[in-house]
Amino acid sequence: MNRTDRPRGARTVPRREVLISGAGIAGPALAFWLNRHGYAVTVVERAPTPRGGGYPVDVRGTALDVVRRMGILPRLRDAHIDLRRLTFLEGDGGEVASLHPHHVTGGVTGRDLEVRRGDLADALYAAVRDDVEFLFDDSVAALEQSGHGVDVTFRGGGGRTFDMVFGADGLHSSTREALFGPEERFHHYLGHCFAVFTMPNTLGLSHETVMWNAPGRAAALYAVGDDGDVHAFLDFARREPPRDAFRDPEAQRDLLASVFADAGWEVPGMLAALRDADDLFFDAVGQIRMPRWSSGRAALVGDAAYAPSFLTGQGTSLALVGAYMLAGSLAHRDHATGFAAYEHDTRPFVTLNQELVGKGGATLFPTTPRALEERNDRLRGLTALPSAGGRPAHSALTLPEFTPRT
Repeated sequence: MNRTDRPRGARTVPRREVLISGAGIAGPALAFWLNRHGYAVTVVERAPTPRGGGYPVDVRGTALDVVRRMGILPRLRDAHIDLRRLTFLEGDGGEVASLHPHHVTGGVTGRDLEVRRGDLADALYAAVRDDVEFLFDDSVAALEQSGHGVDVTFRGGGGRTFDMVFGADGLHSSTREALFGPEERFHHYLGHCFAVFTMPNTLGLSHETVMWNAPGRAAALYAVGDDGDVHAFLDFARREPPRDAFRDPEAQRDLLASVFADAGWEVPGMLAALRDADDLFFDAVGQIRMPRWSSGRAALVGDAAYAPSFLTGQGTSLALVGAYMLAGSLAHRDHATGFAAYEHDTRPFVTLNQELVGKGGATLFPTTPRALEERNDRLRGLTALPSAGGRPAHSALTLPEFTPRT
């Protein structure tokens, strides 16, 4: 078990101790705000160090106000990826249209951010690492609630009691499973599977994405910069998720090779690169929808509670906003009242953003020949594709001012 030093500036008055499981995006953001509101925070993360790399993510609308209040907006502005072009291709590789990405994402030039996930994670960790305790290379093995708190046993050995526990451990949250039961109860499959990996930038792409479509299949190359590697992306429609492949990378590679065997454009080269890729990520496209986000003294935040899927482009933003709202709701309340306020005030924003999924999917991944033809006709006839998301959902929540607890 690797521990950071205990937080600096210890108080003479004991603070309520809380545990956050997960040090990705939602976890450190929640740690920041809980610490600001007077809690003694511990974050446990199964990875040995903060996780870098990852696909680029968007920070839009209300979430921009969160990172501004955290003081990390200038750092994220410096890390902004200036994606300039999104090109759609037909099945034979011919160009359908080339647009600015914001016409599809609903983003606003000069305001919204797109950054590498690792850059955002680094900024969040730097903002909070001196003020909270981090336990890396460890995880929660068991938790048991009682009248006085939550008794936690760690996989690395030992146990501690916390006033509250928070699950910020992602789409496949083990905290959610421990509190509410199997993931299948809450995971809503959206009819697609996808794979992401890196490969050499053999096409010389620069600050752009090129997407090839056939009915029910898509392949894209995403160039963050001018050279080096590109992010390769494969998506395909499937009535039922291929559960047997989820824990077997070789089965994933075989499945993708079969699905895209007759695909054109650069897909054969992508499949060849896939065989050697050491960073393959494969999953089903889905949302987490729960009737409630808390149980006793424990609550969920981010993808663990309400993953919207990448089709909305709002997963990161919901994590940031949810962390702010959860911590603020607890500032001057007991856990039961605070959790109720968190759900009441945040759920409408979550629901509105989850509902973006249909628009994003129809634009990027038409599943029938007719739907693809209609999408391409719209692209050819317009200089700007109507937004897949739009500003109302991204900015539908105005952040309240929460007074720090003293």
